[in-house]
Amino acid sequence: MISAFVAEGSSTLASNSSLHSKQLTTEDTEITDPASIYNVHMSDPLIIAGREFQSRLIVGTGKYKSFQETARALAASGAEIVTVAVRRVNLDRSKESLLDYIDPKQYFLLPNTAGCYTADEAIRAARLGREVGISDWVKLEVIGDQATLHPDVQATLEATRVLVKEGFTVLPYTSDDPVFTKRLLDAGAATIMPLGAPIGSGLGIQNRANIQILREIVTGVPLIIDAGVGTASDATVAMELGADAVLMNTGIANAQDPVLMAEAMKHAVIAGREAYLAGRMEKKLYATASSPLEGVVR
Repeated sequence: MISAFVAEGSSTLASNSSLHSKQLTTEDTEITDPASIYNVHMSDPLIIAGREFQSRLIVGTGKYKSFQETARALAASGAEIVTVAVRRVNLDRSKESLLDYIDPKQYFLLPNTAGCYTADEAIRAARLGREVGISDWVKLEVIGDQATLHPDVQATLEATRVLVKEGFTVLPYTSDDPVFTKRLLDAGAATIMPLGAPIGSGLGIQNRANIQILREIVTGVPLIIDAGVGTASDATVAMELGADAVLMNTGIANAQDPVLMAEAMKHAVIAGREAYLAGRMEKKLYATASSPLEGVVR
């Protein structure tokens, strides 16, 4: 998954920054960016490494039936950050490429090291994404088990340390282990991105208690749920647990109607964030009448 971020200092990045850093309000009279239209009422932006984004939904670009369907789903999602797998897209544009269907003026492309099983492989993929001018941000994935696609946390930590020293902004896919979370933070990770369930499983959030613990630990950078979301209610649960954002791909791409599901995910993330900020009512064992008996005329 490569997310839509462009290398700092490039002209494309400059245009993206001016477009997406603008904090829009409902009083704005002209809004041309679809993501801003969808998310305009969200008063608290997602901030990653000093950059602001109105949408808290991050989407991947794999598994769609066609590049055209990918583009339609991205638009429907309202997402601003889009991930792209460095090792799975045609970077030299010698033939039709996914990148032909993603407008860098509308999305931030975030390179993803999907498919890497060692720290060295992931580091090389991140460097490639920067060398071809996509971005010096990287969504870091180092897989440790082929059956579950769980992360190799030790290799992820090693790669994070190297890439941070090389000037990358690193967004690591990791486990929900509080100990390794602290080590990634110490290594300079720009986000913490624990899986909610195995990649592509659609099981929803299976580790609510650990996510709540991570929410207490991770205070200086965003906590982003990455993987396992299968439907809109899963995304809402993730946000209600306190996640700052949700990253998903299969839950949208493998839906019977990906474009409609993308729109559903957009609304689910917004609803979950607003519910988290509002604060849910206290759970009680017994009923409490909605209309109290006090003052009732008898």
